[in-house]
Amino acid sequence: MTQIQPGSGPTALRILLGSQLRRLREAKGLSREEAGHLIRGSESKISRMELGRVGLRERDVADLLTFYGVEDGAARSAIMDLLQRANEPGWWHRFNDLLPSWFQTYVGLEEAASRIRTYEVQFVPGLLQTKEYARAVITAGSAGVTPEEIARRVDLRMERQQVLGRPDGPFFWAVIDEAALRRPIGGTEVMRAQLEHLLDLMRQPNITIQVMPFSFGGHSAEGGAFSVLRFNDSELPDVVYVEQLASALYLDKREDVDRYSEVMERLCAVSTTPGETTDILRRIIKEG
Repeated sequence: MTQIQPGSGPTALRILLGSQLRRLREAKGLSREEAGHLIRGSESKISRMELGRVGLRERDVADLLTFYGVEDGAARSAIMDLLQRANEPGWWHRFNDLLPSWFQTYVGLEEAASRIRTYEVQFVPGLLQTKEYARAVITAGSAGVTPEEIARRVDLRMERQQVLGRPDGPFFWAVIDEAALRRPIGGTEVMRAQLEHLLDLMRQPNITIQVMPFSFGGHSAEGGAFSVLRFNDSELPDVVYVEQLASALYLDKREDVDRYSEVMERLCAVSTTPGETTDILRRIIKEG
């Protein structure tokens, strides 16, 4: 389990790269101290590399791959390409003054993902929010923040949404609790526009929206919201993201990912079909 605390500052791709290096080391049966010695470093250096807390040098990574027995050209190229991308700043860096380090990591993962499956309880997922709904959510959670900063936070959220419109953008699959759709964030008109926006988004081939209805009662995800992200590169692990009040968990161990993936599968099985989602959204709009 990888837990990113505020201030640690790792980038998303560095975390993925570090995680891959850790798995290769463990598969080889080497300790961090032994791996550090192999690259003229220390146990703490290997630890920081595997946690994504430092930049990684090409020579160090290439040497580790050799020591870990990674000889296949395609496998080495995939990891070295990831290293190059991990050392490049993302577009969101211009919002660094607004973003806690643990959320910068998620934005990077979001940009790199090929599939994002998310369960939301309280709000419509950020990638699906209208500008007015986003402003209402951000304002409610930003006491004492200036209007200018709120506007920039909204701009950041809108820019994040562009990932869904890219030709190589991710497939986005959301299960939204019915409570989030009935909570009048921003007032009746803002909420109506948000629900109509969801109906429009469902016409996009890479977006699927399901609703966990009140009528179902208890279910397997009562612990709260989470997301599971998958990447095109088979060398990269799936990552589970669980947001907390002032930090986030990034889980990439197979047993953790499997557990959350199983819960997501159960949620999808008992939630509305896309056709039923359309019906429930229209019904809520009419009732409003």
